[in-house]
Amino acid sequence: MYFGETKPTYLALVRGVEGVTGVIMVVCMLIAFTLATRWFRRSLVKLPKPFDKLTGFNAFWYSHHLFIIVYISLVIHGERLYLILDWYKRTTWMYLAVPVGLYVGERTLRFFRSGSYSVRILKVAIYPGNVLTLQMSKPPTFRYKSGQYMFVQCPAVSPFEWHPFSITSAPGDDFLSIHVRQLGDWTRELKRVFSAACEPPMNGKSGLLRADENTKKTFPKLLIDGPYGSPAQDYSKYDVLLLVGLGIGATPFISILKDLINNIIKMEEEDEASTDLYPPIGPSKASVDLDTLMRITSKPKRVFKTTNAYFYWVTREQGSFDWFKGIMNEIAELDQRNIIEMHNYLTSVYEEGDARSALITMLQALNHAKNGVDVDTFCKTKF
Repeated sequence: MYFGETKPTYLALVRGVEGVTGVIMVVCMLIAFTLATRWFRRSLVKLPKPFDKLTGFNAFWYSHHLFIIVYISLVIHGERLYLILDWYKRTTWMYLAVPVGLYVGERTLRFFRSGSYSVRILKVAIYPGNVLTLQMSKPPTFRYKSGQYMFVQCPAVSPFEWHPFSITSAPGDDFLSIHVRQLGDWTRELKRVFSAACEPPMNGKSGLLRADENTKKTFPKLLIDGPYGSPAQDYSKYDVLLLVGLGIGATPFISILKDLINNIIKMEEEDEASTDLYPPIGPSKASVDLDTLMRITSKPKRVFKTTNAYFYWVTREQGSFDWFKGIMNEIAELDQRNIIEMHNYLTSVYEEGDARSALITMLQALNHAKNGVDVDTFCKTKF
């Protein structure tokens, strides 16, 4: 009934439009699935050239765009399906219209929104552990919360790829910053193109590669898209914060800590301003006019719910503490109310109970008591 009077062979079915489109869909999905596995995505499989291009995040990312061919083949496959003869009863397109429309809309929105966020590179620094820090100008319309992330594209590396990174600057800062650790082919190439714009340390001494706006070399162009929400952005709803970061995973918490400090400073400034403007008690004291007093009392007071924040950072390499050393020192100096408590853990020393570990503990206690800094990280910490 479906094939007419003559029954087709299996080979004829495979050679038909329905069979060819079905095979194309299966092959594309097999390729995408294989390159998405951990061995290929993280370059754990070592292939000879030129097949080494099949490993890494780039291969994973590009192979997933085979879904475009899959969707086109699926529409053709459904329209030519021999089980349904009447064309108006073929409903494959109905199931694809909504998801395809959402995807095209999101891609279009990202394309136009990225063009509206023009950023300028302000500072570049490369730290131990292959960590690249990028500080860029903040677009006037770019508003975000601490804990959120944004997508970044570098056309010099790839004109199509967008990668998410946590924002390490605070909303009150006049710049945006991200910390990127080299973990794949895209981040490795990003570090390479920005390293070329950095200047080596003076007089041939060892040190960090840095660059700023005064650098003679031209920085690669960056495009940003966002911000995008994450669970960490709701930190302001809680009285006590417990922030635990492992390695580069501490980036969203750095933004939260900076925002906490900014809020603490603003609260103190508001308290001092209101205290100075209230008239002193006594007949011989100066007074404030009624309009000024009404303006002060009617101004809503800043609400700061967080009473304590505990930050635990665990890392394997001692050089990792350089990534956020300046920020942690700033927090230790400005946190006069002792709201933030920082704990740094270096896991690559010795186990607890080891004689060498006990010696390091003694040195740590003495150095902190004398200088107020950690013996390993040289950061100002509070215990």
